[in-house]
Amino acid sequence: MRPLVSILIPAYNAERWLAETIRSALAQTWPNKEIIVIDDGSTDGTLEIARAFESRAVKVVYQPNAGGPAARNKALAHAQGDYIQWLDHDDLLAPNKIRAQLSECERIQDDRVLFSCPFATFYYRMNKARSFQSPLFRDLAPFDYFLIKFSQNTYFQSSCWLVSRKLTDLAGPWWEVRSPDDDGEYFCRVVIMSRTIRFVPEAKCYWRVGNSESFSQAWQKSSSALESTFKSTCRCIEHFRSLEDSDVSRTACVKFLQDRLFQFYPERPDIVEQMNTLAGELGGTLHRPLLSWKYRWIEPIFGWAVAKRAAITCVNLRTSFERMWDQFMHRGLSGAR
Repeated sequence: MRPLVSILIPAYNAERWLAETIRSALAQTWPNKEIIVIDDGSTDGTLEIARAFESRAVKVVYQPNAGGPAARNKALAHAQGDYIQWLDHDDLLAPNKIRAQLSECERIQDDRVLFSCPFATFYYRMNKARSFQSPLFRDLAPFDYFLIKFSQNTYFQSSCWLVSRKLTDLAGPWWEVRSPDDDGEYFCRVVIMSRTIRFVPEAKCYWRVGNSESFSQAWQKSSSALESTFKSTCRCIEHFRSLEDSDVSRTACVKFLQDRLFQFYPERPDIVEQMNTLAGELGGTLHRPLLSWKYRWIEPIFGWAVAKRAAITCVNLRTSFERMWDQFMHRGLSGAR
């Protein structure tokens, strides 16, 4: 019998995107699938849109607003699948994504193997998506995954993974803290429980970026976002060290802290102090984050904090322009059709 795949979609105020996301799940060429949508207390038309798709293949569940991790845990509680496909409410899967990964799974016959794939980023037009490049895009042992992720500041988007029920049960539930990095912490645990990661280049998923309604963007606006991000960072380090605590792993953990320091410096000196203490315990030291050369001239005149704000503002303006242009082109093409 072909394995059942549970495609789990947490959704919150996703009326603009959810129909397209559900359609991409229904379009999967792997036939034995169920789709579970959890409406996390939306205040717009998300629930009505989800219920329009209800059928034997699509189940819709409502819960009061509790955050992305809680919605994912609710979805998992309803899932019957042998494999789990996570899919955020604004992201998309290529039609053969699950089939390509499960074809490799049928060849290997090991439920402790974790499957990954490449991904691309887009705003509105999926056909204009930009392929993300990462040294993680290959077969990996768990230790190598952590080493590359931590020392080279790279990652997989959460929809890339296809996770067996065995690995899902071993990893445990999502940590129910509203953090922009909740998926990073969760998949660290999944990777630890795996024997190996098999990269399937024929599969692909699409990550919608620049979307203020996404789960991660929404939580970044909360007052506790920095605290939860720091806690998630600490947990990721603990997971890596539980796999191997060596000079190599500790050096990679210090690099991981250094790369994330930009998020907290100088606005949160309390967290910066804790990060410095942790780096010292790991045998390293942190230095003030480096700004791009384009903004370094601002620092001697107005200070480092102003230079950081200028850098962030410029990036946000560029992203907003690209997103608006893509939206304009998307509407033009839709109108022409």
